[in-house]
Amino acid sequence: MYRRSIDDPEGFWAEQAAELHWFDPPQKILQWSPPNAKWFDGGTTNLSFNCLDRHIDAGRGDRTALLWEGEPKDALAFTYAQVRDETNRVANALKQLGVVAGDRVIIYMGMVPEAVFAMLACARIGAIHSVIFGGFAAEAVRDRTRDAGAKVVLTQDGTWRRGKIVPLQVNVEHALRECPNVEATVVLRRTGNDLASMKEGRDYDWHALVGGQSTTCDAVALPAEHPSFILYTSGTTGAPKGVMHTTGGFLVGAYLSTKYVFDLRDGDIYWCTADIGWITGHSYIVYGPLANGATVLLYEGAVNHPGPDRCWEMISRYRVSIFYTAPTAIRSFVKWGDEHPRKHDLGSLRLLGSVGEPINPEAWMWYRRVIGQERCPIVDTWWQTETGSIMITPLPGAIPTVPGSCTVPFFGVLPQILREDGTEAASNEGGLLVIARPWPSMLRTVWGNAERYRETYFGRFGDKYFTGDGARRDANGNFWVMGRVDDVVNVAGHRLGTAEIESALVAHPGVAEAAVVGRPDELKGQALVAFVTLKASRSGTEVGGPSAALELAQELRGWVAKEIGKFAQPDEVRFTDALPKTRSGKIMRRLLGELARGEVPRGDVTTLEDLTVLAKLRGEE
Repeated sequence: MYRRSIDDPEGFWAEQAAELHWFDPPQKILQWSPPNAKWFDGGTTNLSFNCLDRHIDAGRGDRTALLWEGEPKDALAFTYAQVRDETNRVANALKQLGVVAGDRVIIYMGMVPEAVFAMLACARIGAIHSVIFGGFAAEAVRDRTRDAGAKVVLTQDGTWRRGKIVPLQVNVEHALRECPNVEATVVLRRTGNDLASMKEGRDYDWHALVGGQSTTCDAVALPAEHPSFILYTSGTTGAPKGVMHTTGGFLVGAYLSTKYVFDLRDGDIYWCTADIGWITGHSYIVYGPLANGATVLLYEGAVNHPGPDRCWEMISRYRVSIFYTAPTAIRSFVKWGDEHPRKHDLGSLRLLGSVGEPINPEAWMWYRRVIGQERCPIVDTWWQTETGSIMITPLPGAIPTVPGSCTVPFFGVLPQILREDGTEAASNEGGLLVIARPWPSMLRTVWGNAERYRETYFGRFGDKYFTGDGARRDANGNFWVMGRVDDVVNVAGHRLGTAEIESALVAHPGVAEAAVVGRPDELKGQALVAFVTLKASRSGTEVGGPSAALELAQELRGWVAKEIGKFAQPDEVRFTDALPKTRSGKIMRRLLGELARGEVPRGDVTTLEDLTVLAKLRGEE
């Protein structure tokens, strides 16, 4: 199948697309004028129809689509027919609020069934959804809402996280002070916490607005290239970029990869622990599994609440057969101890998956031995927000797995490892990972900024997509991804642009300048270290003693949490009189990275403007 997908890509993708429902069949499979791709042109389809109606029409409406458990252990189940009813209610509510195809709708919610209904409702009527991770703070919500030009925000009073309430609607109210485009918000009552004031004519109660709507709403036939969603991801500049995905290409990629990578079978209970605010939640909680008619477990809270065995207890109780999680979570499980999974019957598991960052071989081996009990294959998957679906992965039972390697490319994916000059690297030589051909689920643009799309992804190697990751390929053809080569770090599976965190720090009234770098962290993969210089008003005696420095560091960490979210807080803040810069004024982050890792900087420092800065940072002066 892989050889066919490379030798006859258009024939291959035409056959795969034909497994799905099209109102009008595609006339042209691929049009490629780098960096712009069009897939399945002339075809019309609908994501929501393929996830729901296609199965109901085939007589599978009574099959369980969603099993949901809240952090306080309340639970619900929905069949495919019930999910369609609830989706249609939300779709009709959106139409009542004036939402039409092409309008943008923000979904800022926790892991509740209504968030899934909201995504499918937007897809049903052709609205473009942009899901914002519930961990983001008000300022980050504001920036994303404003950039998308959103018309409606769907949110909830709060969501549970480790027994505490995250006040989502309060954050939305703060954000909307600077979002004039938003005409309405709809608020789901989940936790019962106090709301910010509800403005008449703008803010609606979810149950009052949605509950009385009709359960009938026809899915709109949308062109294959119609935008389906915008998902904001960090880049090397301060402003997050809105990655835009389409309808037909994304559907085909998510459907096919879910089908083969997870080897879905009737009776499977599939659990992906990601949040729907990230691409993994889009592709492998909602659209991919539901397009395949799977039964999906959705969990609201933290996997270690109220105890470190919550995850294993749920796998045992729901008889989960496919479990897809992040290396950060796996390393946490290792740290908490083998006794917790061993208390529970994990015999229902038959396939394990890893996503979000490279997994270290030790964690891989523990995952296989303790969780998989030496019998479950592990699919270590490499892909990105931008790729839309899994790109490099073993197929269970068909591809030999290698601890720490994502192994070989998926159908239609042609990866290469290039040197800086664009020539192909030799076996086991590290280089830059690129994708040499277009694929259906690739992003089409950066929302509102086509030039940023071209420059970021195709500016370096022309017609080849540059991933921003370093990698090598071993003598057996297996790929080993080594992480980012740009100013983006991967902290606990969250991709963070250091520039965005630096911008937040510099917005603090006491900070003159900041540089943020990553250092290896046993648990999170990478930890954030912030080097900060203060304005004259905050320097000197205020940071003269350890306690004052500690207090100010905590203040800055809290500031970043407020501006972006707690997950973006620096793990360490180091105060310095100056940052190492070149004569042209560029901060030498390479040197700071070496210092953060506890290394002695050995590289070329001849371009440094002031060598004494480096000496001070080393503690030599």
